[in-house]
Amino acid sequence: MISNNRIAIVNTATTFDDFKAKEALDLALIFASYEMPVALFFMADGVFQTKANQNPEGIGNKDFIATFKALGFYDIDDIYICQEDMVERMIEGELSVDGAEILPRTQFKQTLNNYDLVLTF
Repeated sequence: MISNNRIAIVNTATTFDDFKAKEALDLALIFASYEMPVALFFMADGVFQTKANQNPEGIGNKDFIATFKALGFYDIDDIYICQEDMVERMIEGELSVDGAEILPRTQFKQTLNNYDLVLTF
């Protein structure tokens, strides 16, 4: 049964390239609203979602990234970002997700392996 499993949602898509990023966030909020333990992981191009001060209105999109501020309200506190992917994409400075833990790739993968259900977007 899913309710007993720890759920990892892995974000690999850029912020506004398609709907994957928004769908991943929506799913995390749905699981959390049913008090299911859920964590967010950002790797590959998904690390672009963690960059602060994005301007989606400039390309005609809605700012769903602002929803990251509500993660704590939903008790989504386990948020992990792959350090090497951030470095490769030159992402530094302020992040859009509060309390995210930036992990080296090896530790990132080890942490991800601790989850029972992994959903990749």
